Amino acid sequence: MTSKPGQPDYIPPKTLIVPNRPLKTGAAFNWLRAGWIDFRNARRVSLIYGFFVFLVSVIVAWLSWRLGGYVLLFSALSGFVFVAPLLAFGLYSISRQLCEGKTPNLGSTFRAIKRPLGNSVVFTLVLLVIFLLWVRAGMMVQVFFPLGGDPEWRHVLTFLAIGSAVGSVFAIFSFTASVFSLPMLANRDIDVITAVISSINGALRNKPAMVVWAFLICALTLVGFLTAGIGLIIIIPWLAYATWHGYREALDVSALAILPRDNR
Repeated sequence: MTSKPGQPDYIPPKTLIVPNRPLKTGAAFNWLRAGWIDFRNARRVSLIYGFFVFLVSVIVAWLSWRLGGYVLLFSALSGFVFVAPLLAFGLYSISRQLCEGKTPNLGSTFRAIKRPLGNSVVFTLVLLVIFLLWVRAGMMVQVFFPLGGDPEWRHVLTFLAIGSAVGSVFAIFSFTASVFSLPMLANRDIDVITAVISSINGALRNKPAMVVWAFLICALTLVGFLTAGIGLIIIIPWLAYATWHGYREALDVSALAILPRDNR
């Protein structure tokens, strides 16, 4: 809350869209550089968090294979893009602490997560619904384009092409809605709707930069999968820190109250 002379209880009007800044096409490379510096400055807590993400990905992959075979496995792995930002939610607090000149630790990180817990739960439910819809869509693609027996490569490629086209619709919405909103929710006193709309607006007004950023995220995540998930231990924290720096560059949140941290 701010005040003006003679108006001690003045509250600035809320806006549904946070102002955005224009981004250069290659801005994401600067975010990755800044994110890597954060990773090096908080190596221990980053590796612990990354190992947790690795365990989650392994458990999800194993369950998908056991319950639905390769179709559900492909759907779950490709749907990883929907839930990865949520797994990285606590990592945004680490970048924030580093920006404040503090030394991050697991205790302060978990305490920071409690502040925006309500908003993060709402966002989790939204992305969970999107993820489940994508998994169901992947199963429906297999119904119309079955790959029984020993399928030919052209059938496999057709299945993957159609599945990717369907999944891209879900992925684009999930990406634009979460790319800036989650670090903003972890940093500013703001509601989910304003954060999501501001994120989508900022992404759509910087399409070239967002295309580059999405490509880098997909490429690095693929590297993580190709290393049997081990690479995610480093890649997820690195991408989370880079996302934090991207949010700070893309959105002007100076008019929003900073979310207080529990410093106990």
